[in-house]
Amino acid sequence: MPGERTKYAWRRQILAERAQVAVADHAGEAAALAAAVGALATRDALVCAYVPVRGEPGDLRMLDALRDRGATVLLPVTGEPGPLSWARYEGPDSLRKARYGLLEPTTATLPPPIIGEATTILIPALAVDRRGVRLGRGAGYYDRTLGAADARSRLIAVVRDNELVDRLPEEPHDHRMGWALTPGAGLGELGGDGPRAPE
Repeated sequence: MPGERTKYAWRRQILAERAQVAVADHAGEAAALAAAVGALATRDALVCAYVPVRGEPGDLRMLDALRDRGATVLLPVTGEPGPLSWARYEGPDSLRKARYGLLEPTTATLPPPIIGEATTILIPALAVDRRGVRLGRGAGYYDRTLGAADARSRLIAVVRDNELVDRLPEEPHDHRMGWALTPGAGLGELGGDGPRAPE
């Protein structure tokens, strides 16, 4: 489509906007996301998640809320470009600094196919559109990983309210999200004409 904004342009804009988010606003968003995330997990559920870093909405309270509900939480372990490996989150003390400014668990590393057992997958995103198209940072780790997810798993992009947009550029290798989780609106289903409140 002529004049359509590129992924690069979207990334520049959103990263610049995230850099301007005040500390108090980020903390308030994180509390709201933690409250919303707690409702996503049931006892004995397996949830793949991540540690928010570098201005991403949310914080460790999201992960602790899942564990408090009895879910097993797995976090990604980065390696060479390819599908992500995973490791169990056992609280803040189980994390160490890793590449790309990430935090990763010190627990045993599990192979990439474990994502196929997850009932819910929380996915970092710079933005997501109402069709479910996700904008990541461009490294491609999740695009290589999500093909192994169970078709019944909930793929949830976690973004700020203003990062849920009408339309993003899409490429053939992109995996569409089924849901968006935002601090203000909570969990909404994507696809069709836009997000719908979960039943």
